[in-house]
Amino acid sequence: MLATYELKQQQFEQVMKEIEDVLTNIPGVEYIFTIPGMRIATLAGFFAEVGDLSRYQHPRQIQKLAGLNLKENRSGKHRGKTRISKRGRPKLRALLYKVIRPLVAKNSVFKALHMYYTTRQQNPLCKQQSLVALCCRLLRIIFVLARKQVVYDMEKMMKDTSLCNQVQHLAA
Repeated sequence: MLATYELKQQQFEQVMKEIEDVLTNIPGVEYIFTIPGMRIATLAGFFAEVGDLSRYQHPRQIQKLAGLNLKENRSGKHRGKTRISKRGRPKLRALLYKVIRPLVAKNSVFKALHMYYTTRQQNPLCKQQSLVALCCRLLRIIFVLARKQVVYDMEKMMKDTSLCNQVQHLAA
């Protein structure tokens, strides 16, 4: 059993090395790795589902591909609840969700954003809604870092300065 385990471990290390080699050939990946908490397996799964980012003009297209776009059940005068469509790729949606959970737990910026979304005065979100909103934000961040080839910066991530001040206050 130990020999089988060691063989599987060697095969795993070889596959991870090959994945790392493939990822280094993709433009913009080194900038995405500047996000604290992003790992090789995460980005490999992301690019396996999304493909080349140059095919997309806007991050909303990737958001729709993941099935994270909002839809409202409506008929005549009836207005139902607004939910995510789930019409995209379930593996991509699951990957983003599995990535955002540790980011919210470990990364102070995402933790503060989650706290802000769930405790704000106007339109506070439930915890799951906040995680979906943060998945969409992470998609936008990955898209911009890869396309513009810039390093991750917390201040640039926050567009609104008042939101930035609130998040920095919550992070402290």
